[in-house]
Amino acid sequence: MARPDPSDWHALVNEVPIGPGCEILDPHHHLWPPDGALAYGVDELVADTTSVPAVVATMFMECRAAHRSDGPEHLRPVGETEFVAAAADDLATRYPHAAPIVGIIGTADLADERLDEVLDAHVAAAGGRFRGIRDALARSLDPDAHMIPAFAPEGKSQDPAFRRGVTRLGECDLTYDSWLFHHQIRDFAELAQATPGTTMVLDHFGTPLGIGRFAGRLDEIFEVWRDDIAQVAACPNAVVKIGGLAMPDNGFGFHEADAPPTSAALLSVQRRWYEHAIDCFGPERCMFESNFPVDRFSLGYVTYWNAMCQLAEQYTADERAAMFAGTARRVYGLDARVTTT
Repeated sequence: MARPDPSDWHALVNEVPIGPGCEILDPHHHLWPPDGALAYGVDELVADTTSVPAVVATMFMECRAAHRSDGPEHLRPVGETEFVAAAADDLATRYPHAAPIVGIIGTADLADERLDEVLDAHVAAAGGRFRGIRDALARSLDPDAHMIPAFAPEGKSQDPAFRRGVTRLGECDLTYDSWLFHHQIRDFAELAQATPGTTMVLDHFGTPLGIGRFAGRLDEIFEVWRDDIAQVAACPNAVVKIGGLAMPDNGFGFHEADAPPTSAALLSVQRRWYEHAIDCFGPERCMFESNFPVDRFSLGYVTYWNAMCQLAEQYTADERAAMFAGTARRVYGLDARVTTT
């Protein structure tokens, strides 16, 4: 996978940041080491977040970056938390006026009987930032068609050991995030029903696909997705991240166009997905998310947040404040960590 840094292409759209009239906490971005296939570090993150002055803090989402290369297998994912904690400290030192990384979501095998040991190691490594686990459910039906294929075991969400692990997160006051595809959303709903004591975070709208067998079928998929999202929203312990809909695998084709979309163009084709999710969950259970740098294949950071600002104009000030920062603060327990000057 090529590094998502098509600077000349991004420069074809030069929007001034609008600002939502409230703070933005970006609850979903990644980092990768510079020697990886997809490099995105502190300098790149700061360049993006400082382009949108309303962004006051961010959260890292696991992406299997910088796992330990040796030692016990079950503890190797802790290397990612160590990597991000060091990056967060570096950011705070070199860019004291930029948005800090205030939360870390790591990964672990939730079915492993040594889960508590792994969670303790994440907490110890994170410098007070560790907030939960993403042990993704995503399973590609057409992996060769995906830019980012996924290979979770079939039936993972029904595994009793896995469900015990999800339950354990709630007992430890940690959250469970999941990346999955639209054809798996009902599995997530059933999992949320089975683990009512754990806060369940559905990433990227449940990732509607538009590639492989789903190419050209977004209208059809939307109709099924509407009902599936409503089923998840009926679970009081579930919340949703509304973003990450500009990945190439979503099938909108932005990354193949002569120029990236403007914020208005993005909204013109995606507004219905956002509005339906907000209608189902309510603003107090929705979080806008950048999903950078993955969505950077298709658009710029300012473009995404400008689109969300335009979308949010129809909501009250309190509702905007929830979707841009308040929901993330509450869900991930970040109130004490996010301060502005």
